Amino acid sequence: MTRNRCRIKKDDKVKIIVGKDKGKIGNVLKVIKQNSSVLVEKANLVKRHTKPNAKNRQGGIIEAEAPIRCSNVMLMCNKCMTPIRIKIQILEDGKKVRVCRKCSEIIDV
Repeated sequence: MTRNRCRIKKDDKVKIIVGKDKGKIGNVLKVIKQNSSVLVEKANLVKRHTKPNAKNRQGGIIEAEAPIRCSNVMLMCNKCMTPIRIKIQILEDGKKVRVCRKCSEIIDV
């Protein structure tokens, strides 16, 4: 069984590097660890046809985000404003943080 290496978290700013939405930048709404996917705000939109429910939901065509593989997005650094690769660094107190490889800025707060 392979180990999940997705180092992207909820509310991170990411840039899509592959696919129909290549170049778009958005925030991560949800991380799906089972299949290493993320939902990015206003990216990879698909139309779903739904029936009306008894729970006050109308039927019709609903546009929603579909998952994107973690390997197809890159994290954006807040300091250098470029898509980056990250490394894990252990601080003196033993806490693990994500660090930008270009500018060495700590991403986690």
